[in-house]
Amino acid sequence: MRTLRVAAPVAAVCLALLVVNGASARNPFTADELKDMDAKLTASAKRGYDLWYGARADMANNGLACANCHPDGSATNPQTFPKFMPSFDRVAAYREMINWCIENPQGGKALDPNSADMIALESYSYYLHRGVPIDTGLQTRQTAGPTPKNARGLNVPGTGIGFDKK
Repeated sequence: MRTLRVAAPVAAVCLALLVVNGASARNPFTADELKDMDAKLTASAKRGYDLWYGARADMANNGLACANCHPDGSATNPQTFPKFMPSFDRVAAYREMINWCIENPQGGKALDPNSADMIALESYSYYLHRGVPIDTGLQTRQTAGPTPKNARGLNVPGTGIGFDKK
């Protein structure tokens, strides 16, 4: 029980520090820091949106983009990954599924899994699925995507790519 004898004095010191310094702790981030972080996340999601709708020619050699099969991120269910994928015969991460789609239906070149573009694709897809319940379900069951509050899921002007005109 050596741990208990050490833990009790440490807890007492922490409690005393709280009383002396006040019971409230600093918020982890200031409002300006949170605004900056949100802007960076939104910028990544916007880049992901552009990629989703075909901004990189090397992601396909047949004219397809992610949005051809998954408009507004439908049937992607990123919030259910990692999950067992029968086509891989193992548990796979969402970015592996993204690369599978890029290489197979789109006939393109896989992205570096740690690249800013891969993170942007994930950012966009996860952004659209915020608040969608996690339901792993069956691999064969395709579920509908989220219902975006704005056109294409992001409150941003069109990019001019494909049918997404400004």
